[in-house]
Amino acid sequence: MSSLDHLVLATPDLAVTVREVTRLTGTQPVPGGAHPGLGTRNFLLGLGEGAYLEIVGPDPEQSAPDKWRPFGIDTLTEARLVTWAVQVEGIDDAVTASRESGYDPGEPWEMSRQTPDGATLSWRLTLDREGRHRGPVPFLIDWGATPHPAADLPIVPLVGLEAIHPHPERVEPHIAAVGAKLPMKAGNRGALAATLFGESGLVVLI
Repeated sequence: MSSLDHLVLATPDLAVTVREVTRLTGTQPVPGGAHPGLGTRNFLLGLGEGAYLEIVGPDPEQSAPDKWRPFGIDTLTEARLVTWAVQVEGIDDAVTASRESGYDPGEPWEMSRQTPDGATLSWRLTLDREGRHRGPVPFLIDWGATPHPAADLPIVPLVGLEAIHPHPERVEPHIAAVGAKLPMKAGNRGALAATLFGESGLVVLI
């Protein structure tokens, strides 16, 4: 089975959301870096067991991209847990296996960013090039030889992750096809919900 790599908390205002996550959890997220050409940058917070929370929003030091920013950031009015990623080794084989199981996660492509200390991280992933997310179905990510971003991050343990969807039976086979598991329940409005254990108790991000 594929393992959780990271959760994506997208926001229209990165500074405001970082302050709010810090207040809720009692832990300050760490600057990650900018995504050149996409008009975004991120902050990171460890979740334990090699996973992390990515808080991503507009980068004030970049001009707006030619197209919309990923994760629907330009349409958001508040922070939202929009999607998640599972880590694989050998992403091309993982995509083939998923397609054989009935779900096409998309063609892998390469991204990179520069960390605050000047190092360059690169990875391959199946996230839609337009940055659209696919509800509770995770995208695949392969870090290759790049050190994983979760190393040395401050940790707020993740104690639960679930999804709400109007038709769970339609998406559960797709989640299984990419080698992932996710508790689901039926509901009118689709959403991801992550429960973290902060300094003052449980924190739910939706």
